[in-house]
Amino acid sequence: MTTSLKPKDENIVWHQHSVDKEFRANIKSQKPAVLWFTGLSGSGKSTVAGALETRLAQLGYHTYLLDGDNVRHGLCSDLGFSEQDRRENIRRIGELAKLMADAGLIVLSAFISPHQAERKLVRDLLPEGEFLEVFVNTPLEICEQRDPKGLYKKARAGEIPNFTGISSVYEAPENPEIDLLAGDKSLDELVDQCVASLKERGVLAS
Repeated sequence: MTTSLKPKDENIVWHQHSVDKEFRANIKSQKPAVLWFTGLSGSGKSTVAGALETRLAQLGYHTYLLDGDNVRHGLCSDLGFSEQDRRENIRRIGELAKLMADAGLIVLSAFISPHQAERKLVRDLLPEGEFLEVFVNTPLEICEQRDPKGLYKKARAGEIPNFTGISSVYEAPENPEIDLLAGDKSLDELVDQCVASLKERGVLAS
């Protein structure tokens, strides 16, 4: 399975249309961005991303939330959980997030995405400042205590191979744009932190 970002045929070219990203963003009165939530299973990525999307919608912003489990029901339903398939999963989501940002949306993506190289691949797809890495920084022991899907228990029993944090590595972000200490704060506090950071970076109006 290839992870090349270039078309196989040199006759395939990108068409620049008159209605572009800037136009689409202006009619929505917002700045496009991709908020990439990363963290261990059970860290709270989807919960925080969902609560933030609700807050942004209440404030009148146009958003879309991409969730790891949801995309595997369609776009990535043909992929497993090998290292190669997981890289391809992130590559596809990165390309989709890029298109949604091109539509002028604020995209929230909640994926474990355990490797720094994969997250950098998505970052490199987007203009400077448009990709914001959000580290849902929850310690493994807390994630394992929560274990909402019973996955850690199965992983410890050897029933799930290549499980991030147990039998497969998770490379924590070294310098995320937003670092959420999710084990120490309430959901409202985490959302407030995200909103404040987005205002500081000009994604949201002050």
